[in-house]
Amino acid sequence: MPVRQQKTKAPRNRTIEISGSEKAKLRRHLVRSKGLREPKEAVNKIVCGDSTETLGKLAPGSIDLVISDPPYNITKAFGKNSFKRTSLEKYESLLESWLAPLLPLLKSTASVYLCGDWRSSAAIQRVGIRHLNLRNRITWEREKGRGSKTNWKNASEDIWFFTVSDKYTFNEDAVRLKKRVIAPYTENGNPKDWRPEKHGNFRLTSPSNLWTDISVPFWSMPENTIHPTQKPEKLVAKLILASSNPGDLVLDPFAGSGTTPVVASKLDRGFIGIESDEEYCLIAQKRLGMVSQDDSIQGFTDGVFWERNSRVPR
Repeated sequence: MPVRQQKTKAPRNRTIEISGSEKAKLRRHLVRSKGLREPKEAVNKIVCGDSTETLGKLAPGSIDLVISDPPYNITKAFGKNSFKRTSLEKYESLLESWLAPLLPLLKSTASVYLCGDWRSSAAIQRVGIRHLNLRNRITWEREKGRGSKTNWKNASEDIWFFTVSDKYTFNEDAVRLKKRVIAPYTENGNPKDWRPEKHGNFRLTSPSNLWTDISVPFWSMPENTIHPTQKPEKLVAKLILASSNPGDLVLDPFAGSGTTPVVASKLDRGFIGIESDEEYCLIAQKRLGMVSQDDSIQGFTDGVFWERNSRVPR
């Protein structure tokens, strides 16, 4: 049988990978759920283990913000783990199994964002409103996806926004989108809601619940990993900036390859990331180590978010 040749990485391929020699060093930084004794041991750490088990060991009333991206109700493999599509009722029960132990951890001012797609969103809404106050549903354009000759191309996902109470953080000014003005209207000769700059006319727009400025990570982006459902740093940055303040504690019970902990670190928030697959935990730990060399977030510059695929003027 011929020996299979290992593929050579393309010069512009910046996908983050873990070499065999790195694994032992990175493992030393992980916290194991089974060995977690004190809640403070999980702060600013990647916890490798079961989410429900770990949640039961964290400090009550300590979390300011939750960003959760659980497996959607589709059949899909996640590293060594896999999820099989089930009924809506069973999927609701799965959501309830980890949301219930999470609730005591939340501050009265906390916000919770739950990610889903069109198959899982109904269950997320039904489970969420049993315990929390529903504020909104964000729909973001996921421009990747396969076309279909028998159905509409699936090119969007949802993020459900809940709060514990009517008192919560929302920093509207921190998440404005900077757009190039196509029709520069004036009023009495003055720009109306826009301003001329060196590289064109721009407007800062208030954040809406429809996001068309997000790029899903791909092979030439420095944040890209092998995780099959990795969320973009720009997307998570919007949630963190809007619904937390510097020094707050952000929890991700399904951390995957670490996007939420990484972005929280870049934005001066504390974090707890929980992930059951060790390979993804190691990637998350490597990404955290890279923050000190590069704390930039693609599409977020000079305190504003830019339209997708736009070049930031210099």
